[in-house]
Amino acid sequence: MLSFKTIKTLFTLIFSFTLLISCGGKLPGGDARKNLPDPRERVKKNLEEGRGFRLNDVGKSSRGGTFEFASSNELWRASLDTIDFMPLASVNYSGGIIITDWYSSNSSNESIKISIRFLTNEIRSDALDIKAFNRKCETSFNCKTSEYKGDLVSELKSKILKTATIYEKQKKDKNFKPYLGKMPESNRN
Repeated sequence: MLSFKTIKTLFTLIFSFTLLISCGGKLPGGDARKNLPDPRERVKKNLEEGRGFRLNDVGKSSRGGTFEFASSNELWRASLDTIDFMPLASVNYSGGIIITDWYSSNSSNESIKISIRFLTNEIRSDALDIKAFNRKCETSFNCKTSEYKGDLVSELKSKILKTATIYEKQKKDKNFKPYLGKMPESNRN
C-alpha cells in the first residue's frame, strides 16, 4: 500500500511532466534571441511598453482603480464611432456584434441596416464581418429587403480599421512611461 506522501509526490511529478510536455519543453518568452541580455534593459523595455507594474509610483494616487471596458477595445470604439450617426438596434460586446436599426438620411422610401461581427480583437482586415442591407418600400407595408450591393462594406471596413489603428497608437503613446528607476544594488550583476 502506497503512503499518502508517496501518492502526493507521484501526482506532483505526473502533473509537472504533463505541464512540461504541453509547453513543448520550452517556457514562453524564453527565446534568448528575442530578449535583451541586460536585465535592467529588459525591465526598462517592459515597463515602457506597459507590460509590467511598478510599486510605489511617485506622484500617483492610490485611490480608485483601472477598469477595462469595451471602450478599451480599439476595433469596438472605431466601429461605434464610424456608425455613430445611425440608431443602434442591438449591441453586445461579449457577443461581438453591433446591429443598427433601419436608417434613412432623408424621407425617401429607401433605408439601410448594418451589422458588424467581430471575429477577433486584433486590428487586421479579416477581424470584421460587415453586412449591409437595403430596404425599399413602395408603401409602408410593401417592402423589399436585399443585401446591399456596392462599395459601402469595403469603405466601412477601411474606415474602421484606420480609426482603430489611430486609437491603438494613441493608447500606446498614452501608456508609454519612461523607466526612471534604478535597480537595487543586490539585483545587479
